[in-house]
Amino acid sequence: MERCPWSEGSDLYRAYHDCEWGLPLRDDRALFELLILEGAQAGLSWATILKKRENYRRAFDAFDPTLVANYGNEKVAALLADAGIVRNRAKIAAAIQNARAYLALTASGQSFSEFLWQFVDGAAIQNHWTSMAEVPARTQASDALSKALSRAGFKFVGSTICYAFMQSSGMVNDHLVSCPRHAEVKASSRQGREP
Repeated sequence: MERCPWSEGSDLYRAYHDCEWGLPLRDDRALFELLILEGAQAGLSWATILKKRENYRRAFDAFDPTLVANYGNEKVAALLADAGIVRNRAKIAAAIQNARAYLALTASGQSFSEFLWQFVDGAAIQNHWTSMAEVPARTQASDALSKALSRAGFKFVGSTICYAFMQSSGMVNDHLVSCPRHAEVKASSRQGREP
């Protein structure tokens, strides 16, 4: 299998590439988790976060936004002492703030999924990259998503983080065309649209 080159670094990366990356994700809570993890990744490798993902799920109460939004000083101190996650005060504070922003957004009656997917008109963008050099770090859509999330009170949602989130959540299909997953992900998208 000729996978996307970035995934060949480890078994963990290969499994993530083969089973998750780029598949359209529309579950609100799973999208919330992914956004928090993408923010935690800032300045680090995605491999670091993948290795710690189960620890994050444990430490952040399975990313239940209601629970995370109510974390106080005692819980923050426990998270800062937890070697199983990235112990960064700003990223932990952002996760709590993002849970509050998530709850405020969904209280308005709009699902988190609907809010996010509107930036690609509800359908995955099907890119046709032939090399990793062609894949952008950000796009107009990720710029717009970043601004909207920031306005809604979310933190650690810069355009580059948002584009990585769009790739992993399947809002864009950035598997190289030589990778068998490109066609598989496109088929799973059903509503995929060409750029």
